[in-house]
Amino acid sequence: MDHGVSVGPIDGLSDMYQIVSQVRTGGADAVLIHSGIARTVDTSGLGLVLHLSGATRLTTEPNWKAQLSTVEQAVHLGADAVSVHINVGSEHEQEMVSDFSRIIDDCDKFGLPLLAMMYPRGPNVRSETDPEMVSHAARLGYELGADIVKTNYSGCRESFRRVIEAVKVPVVVAGGPRTSDENGMLRMVYDSMQAGASGVSIGRYVFQHSDPAAITRAIVKIVHDRATPETAGSLLGERNETVLARA
Repeated sequence: MDHGVSVGPIDGLSDMYQIVSQVRTGGADAVLIHSGIARTVDTSGLGLVLHLSGATRLTTEPNWKAQLSTVEQAVHLGADAVSVHINVGSEHEQEMVSDFSRIIDDCDKFGLPLLAMMYPRGPNVRSETDPEMVSHAARLGYELGADIVKTNYSGCRESFRRVIEAVKVPVVVAGGPRTSDENGMLRMVYDSMQAGASGVSIGRYVFQHSDPAAITRAIVKIVHDRATPETAGSLLGERNETVLARA
């Protein structure tokens, strides 16, 4: 839930106290937030991943994610891990990689794991879900020393299995832009886990849902219990069917 830096207090994130409470109720393992939120919102009962990088959409170069916080700040805030964002293929890839190298040195000093958000995004990237592009981005995170790599789902189990086979650290999958295809999102979570993913890191589909606790519970059911999308979707009940019908 780091979106407040890039796009402001969008729907679902205007009240951080409420949304953090709801995903806690749904059984989320951790929340990923910036330092100001971590200082003011109770995240007890959840893992805390402090996001160190970002940029607003108002800048002329929103794909250039600068370092905004430090590993030392994360330690003081009681974080369990930190995360950084690298847009592989952007015009400022080198600067982001340079920041990464300094941050990972600090992580080693303080004993904090580092999650690297590795997204293929730039002028030479034909598609952000192209298997070859996703594989390159994920492999770069592994090569640089990330403890966990977060990247886009490549569209099918077979191609994503090849992505994961080339990365010998845990891989978690991004949720991507929210659409009305909630069943498709649950299917993506299931297929990515079947391909060997270690988990998911999903934002808009959760915090912009009409019942964030319920959709979190459904996702947790797939990730932890290997439930089918149909079984997980049944946890959303008739209320969810009504929302989908309206959409």
